[in-house]
Amino acid sequence: MLEKLMPKSDEFFDDFDAQCARTVEGAKLLHELLSDYRDVPTRVQALKDVEHKGDDVTHAAFNRLHQQFITPFDRGQIHTLLSRIDDVLDLTNAAAARLLYYEIETSRPDATELARLLVLSTLKVQEVVAALRLIKKPEQILAGCKEIKHLESQADEVLRAGMGRLFKSGVDTLTIIKWKEIYDLIETATDKCQGVANVIEGVVLEHS
Repeated sequence: MLEKLMPKSDEFFDDFDAQCARTVEGAKLLHELLSDYRDVPTRVQALKDVEHKGDDVTHAAFNRLHQQFITPFDRGQIHTLLSRIDDVLDLTNAAAARLLYYEIETSRPDATELARLLVLSTLKVQEVVAALRLIKKPEQILAGCKEIKHLESQADEVLRAGMGRLFKSGVDTLTIIKWKEIYDLIETATDKCQGVANVIEGVVLEHS
């Protein structure tokens, strides 16, 4: 039934796909930076450029939402979905920016692992969001949403363990404060991926 309700040519699906593509790109750039920590200013700027492109997509989609009479599903759900995908990229960019602003000299394994989980989360978000365009098997979408939530739980565990290791590492208090903020930003980005999954679950369950 949901497939019949969704116009196949609706531009909102293009917006969702473009948003997700930028978000995956940003997450990968952060992970690559933390995995191979060099050329920080240049690579942080590259991620910032991606974030700006993502903002452009979001703004255009919000304008369309106010102007277009027919939408593929509830306007509130579309607005929330667009906002939460945008939040993921904003938080990813914020984490990268802190590496530069705080003059972080070397990466940490737990930050790299959090970024890896964020990449996996954004890829799964991209897959699930794309499936909304031509929905045939809602159960597959719901299974994807469950995987996103599992990745978020893994990120929670990495954050807790990573903070424990950070406090035991012997680094100075200021460094701990800097890394805690960076860890939190990356983990919160995975929280927002779960937020995307929650919206999609609502759409599927409401219309299937």
